[in-house]
Amino acid sequence: MSRTTDEIIDEITGPGIPIRGNDIDTDAIIPARFMKCVTFEGLGEYAFYDERYDADGNTRPHPFNDERHSQAKVLLVNSNFGCGSSREHAPQALAKWGIEAVVGESFAEIFAGNCTAMGIPAMTMDHDKIEELMHIVESEPATVLSVRVREQIVQADRRVFEGSIPPASRNSLLGGTWDSTALLLSRRDAIRETAERLPYLNDFVRG
Repeated sequence: MSRTTDEIIDEITGPGIPIRGNDIDTDAIIPARFMKCVTFEGLGEYAFYDERYDADGNTRPHPFNDERHSQAKVLLVNSNFGCGSSREHAPQALAKWGIEAVVGESFAEIFAGNCTAMGIPAMTMDHDKIEELMHIVESEPATVLSVRVREQIVQADRRVFEGSIPPASRNSLLGGTWDSTALLLSRRDAIRETAERLPYLNDFVRG
């Protein structure tokens, strides 16, 4: 997934992939030993690595190893997904694998924030609705899901499931301001002008 820094994100459309289980932490999403990279490129192949492979490198049954889900863009999860450390590598690994939206019962706050900062909508939904969506995707992996940020819904064929995205996250996605670092860099002249008007920053700015 590659996004421009001011892209408006309103709808993600594509097949889904379910990962069942509560309290799946960031070390399960991307084991720490794969976090030595200088950039995030290539992290996708290590997403859920210890769940997907045994100690000898043999594949285990796992949705991320299932060819039927190889084109998935929407990750479906249960509660407290992304708990544990605050590592940005977790959503980065998912994004590099191909995930563009995450829909779950609940997320660790920092994980959800990291997703938003990358332009990945993280939508919450009741347990029964998630269960139904997972069942649909497991039964028919080719089912196309439409995650709509403005409407806060997920559509699967003709069925519509209501969800929720925090207002601040929703507004930043819809306004194209989700990448706060890029936003600051794009306005460096205005920031410098403001800083020069502040007496306690004069020496710092001019130095």
